[in-house]
Amino acid sequence: MPALTTYDAVIVGGGHNGLVAAAYLASAGRRVLVLERLGRTGGAAVSDRAFPGVAARVSRYAYLVSLLPQRIVTDLGLRLSLRKRLFSSYTPVERGGRPTGLLVGGGEARTREAFARLTGSEREYDAWQRFYAMTARVAARVFPTLTEPVPTRTELRATIDEPAAWDAMFERPLGETIEATFTDDLVRGVVLTDALIGTFASAHDPRLLQNRCFLYHVIGQGTGDWDVPVGGMGAVTDALAVTARAAGAEIRLGHEVTSLATDGTRAEVTFRTETGEGVVGTAWVLVNASPQALARLLGGPSPPPAEGSQFKVNMLLRRLPALRDPAADPREAFAGTFHIAEGYGQLETAYRQAAEGEPPRVPPSEVYCHSLTDPSILSPELAARGYQTLTLFGLHTPARLFAADNDATRGHLLRATLAALDEHLGEPLADCLAEDGEGRPCLEARTPLDLERDLRLPGGHIFHRDLEFPFVEPEDEAALDGAAARWGVATRHANVLLCGAGALRGGGVSGVAGHNAAMAVLDR
Repeated sequence: MPALTTYDAVIVGGGHNGLVAAAYLASAGRRVLVLERLGRTGGAAVSDRAFPGVAARVSRYAYLVSLLPQRIVTDLGLRLSLRKRLFSSYTPVERGGRPTGLLVGGGEARTREAFARLTGSEREYDAWQRFYAMTARVAARVFPTLTEPVPTRTELRATIDEPAAWDAMFERPLGETIEATFTDDLVRGVVLTDALIGTFASAHDPRLLQNRCFLYHVIGQGTGDWDVPVGGMGAVTDALAVTARAAGAEIRLGHEVTSLATDGTRAEVTFRTETGEGVVGTAWVLVNASPQALARLLGGPSPPPAEGSQFKVNMLLRRLPALRDPAADPREAFAGTFHIAEGYGQLETAYRQAAEGEPPRVPPSEVYCHSLTDPSILSPELAARGYQTLTLFGLHTPARLFAADNDATRGHLLRATLAALDEHLGEPLADCLAEDGEGRPCLEARTPLDLERDLRLPGGHIFHRDLEFPFVEPEDEAALDGAAARWGVATRHANVLLCGAGALRGGGVSGVAGHNAAMAVLDR
């Protein structure tokens, strides 16, 4: 029998976190193997030609970058370009029988004027400034801790050193803070949306799921900015793969890991390919997959089921649609986040309907146009003809809604979502859609069950499981013994680490979990 090939570390999954871990470990001189079941790296952070016969590459799943620390980019020497969006958001609404909206961005004067036009005074704008100045202070203090050993609750509270901010973001439901700070329903809704991305919760959920989601959406880079990756999300993971290989990591595609066994010191990883099975030995296993997937590989008990809550739609348009709001320029409105049916009351109504098992009648969602900031994802011919991409992300669509009939519910929800968008357009969106090489509208929709099937996300949960605050509770401080626990990547096996979104500070396209798993290995 041939001798077992051995590595210092085997990484299960070639998504962005797995590639970050591989690059760090290989750069430190470790012998690293990445096993990826698909025929390419990237996981959910990929760019695809989603529409046959059309030369446009869309970020099919994940689509913006906020949480990827500059520290990782610098450490790994990533060749990556991110661009700022000139406008943060536009939210259309009808007031007094006429269409209007709130445009945030384009400079302080324009934003102040937009708030005054919507609300009739500057009070909401002043409250907005104070609120986001507070979140910016929290971001500047919390974000650097994500790539350090896990702080305790007491340590992180001391780091923030602002009792009112701590209370607002970590102790009481976000809805209480929003309602105490803002009076306008639309403004309240715009703030709340960041708490609901992929998270099914009400503004007053006592579990504070909404607070955790909100925190991760406002702390990126210490500023809360959401940047556009030039070339799409695939450019991010392609750069990571190039860096990992250049450092010496071996990446095998089409290798699906089927089981792993460990005694806490050495491990064996079994995989299959189109031509058969194989086994490799290793000191460390870093799992860039969900905790549920890890449990299956180990043959042990599975964690509680996860449930995703999002509805993703990718589109290609021949032109941007006109808007009903005569003061709004579509190139400005769609350059940031275009909020649809996301007033505060609308969000709560949609949540209640979904909680009762019914798809929201007026589905809340948000749209943005990548190609306005980065036209490189289009062929020169399409760009010259004025084509644009649109990415829509729907809220309050938990996986349970699709369980009985995924296809029928997807179709129903897509029609309702586009109808809600059409309410604010000066022309039907259908009139603007491009057609693919077979004459079909360039439009694709993905439910949580589709993501579970395509990407093996448990319940279609984009964070693998509900997000947690980036600290440990006082009663868990004793569990910080050991490098894996200190870095928030521990499992019940000493040499098996989580390096995906299900790690303590995972979630989003951040690379944080991959970095922290690599640090745990090197810390030993």
